[in-house]
Amino acid sequence: MGSQVIRDEAIDQSPASGELGAEVERSAAGGSRELLTLALPLVVSQSFMTVQVFVDAILLSWHDPREMAASFPAVMWFWLPFGLLQVAAGYVSTFVAQYTGAGRPKRVGPAVWQGVHFAILAGLLFLIMVPAAPYLIAMGGHTPALQGLEAIYLRCLCFAALPMLIMAAINGFFSGRGRTWTVLGIEAAGTAVNIALAMLLIFGRAGAPELGIAGAGWATVAGSWVSALTALGLLLRRKYAEEFNTRRGWRPERQLFGRLLKYGLPAGAQVFSDVLVFHVFVQLVGRLGEAQAGATALTVRLNMVAFLPMQGIAQAVSILVGQRLGADRPELAERSTYTGMKWAFGYMCLVASAYVLIPGTLVSVFEGDRDPKSFAMIAAFVPPLLACAAVYSLADAVNLTIAFALRGAGDTRFVSILTFTLAWPLMVIPTYLLVRAGGNLNWAWMFATAYILAMALCFTLRFRSGKWKSMRVIEAAPAVEETAFASP
Repeated sequence: MGSQVIRDEAIDQSPASGELGAEVERSAAGGSRELLTLALPLVVSQSFMTVQVFVDAILLSWHDPREMAASFPAVMWFWLPFGLLQVAAGYVSTFVAQYTGAGRPKRVGPAVWQGVHFAILAGLLFLIMVPAAPYLIAMGGHTPALQGLEAIYLRCLCFAALPMLIMAAINGFFSGRGRTWTVLGIEAAGTAVNIALAMLLIFGRAGAPELGIAGAGWATVAGSWVSALTALGLLLRRKYAEEFNTRRGWRPERQLFGRLLKYGLPAGAQVFSDVLVFHVFVQLVGRLGEAQAGATALTVRLNMVAFLPMQGIAQAVSILVGQRLGADRPELAERSTYTGMKWAFGYMCLVASAYVLIPGTLVSVFEGDRDPKSFAMIAAFVPPLLACAAVYSLADAVNLTIAFALRGAGDTRFVSILTFTLAWPLMVIPTYLLVRAGGNLNWAWMFATAYILAMALCFTLRFRSGKWKSMRVIEAAPAVEETAFASP
């Protein structure tokens, strides 16, 4: 097969190869070199997303600290439904990985197109949120000034949903086969456009109107379309059409589409649940005051800078697990997971150290010159919140790695149910009672830390049970499948 994928070579059992060759092969498959070769472009890709989010937050804080504070609740409202839809569309990567591992390239194209069909339907439906934005924002109970800014940003982001979903589905075609450098190029193109336009539209430079937070939103829309169209153009290239059936395989397939929803929607529901509980958490904390809302937004922004690159490692783990299970090699899937966990945990140790040792330096990056008094009030709340983030970030290294490994196997329902079940009694309800009593912001963040630590324990126990090793998302291969697709 001509596709470039990360797969273990067959070990030659002949006497000439000897035990040394077999040992070398076993040490390579599932090891750090294989993982990092696949993960590095994904880490850089996630870093582009981090840079985009980080730059938008800094630019908005320079323009008006209230816009920085307002951007985060709007993003949370956007990600509440979008996270579910994006993960469902992007779950194409697991199908691609397992079809690739099983040596069935002609099924790859049809799987990708089911994700594209889902992306188009979901992206158009997402526009319902545009007229609903002010009503959704009002539920947060924030000050009228913040609500107006939040509604503006949310409306802009709604128009980015369609291209972002299309990009998620098509990126699964490349990432599921191990072509992660292509994913990096797609992400880089959109990020460059986004940042360039944001600098112009937020401040009104080079003859552009000064749009403030709306400028950041429309820059995101433009960058998303650039990435989506780039991805689509690459998918339709002739070499992919011949090898992976990416042109003739565009038609809807009821059973394949149904399996994408069966496994993809629970995976998305886990993200939905996670975003929902943190959205409720942010809304509750925001009722303690504008400074507390701003401190929470700033802390989460800083944490995203660390969290998003770690997703690159987790995505690589998911790809390897899918390919290994497609090739019926669960022992290598397990080894790849533990290798990824080692690297993710080590990375988060460095990040946690920075949170604890230099919180003032990290916070100062967001300081502008338009309203230093307001920013000083926000910054005073941040150091203890970063201390909580330092603790739960270490647990999140375990959570993210194992959750993506289970996702690569198809064990998506458990992940979704666990996230929802633990969040409310451990984080949301205690925070609600705290806010009603007029309690301290630090205690709310301690509740969030306890929730993430509990998840890490439960995910670890699930993974060690080994139930995921027998799961598959793809159908059994008919004996004549490859011959039928290869015929003119």
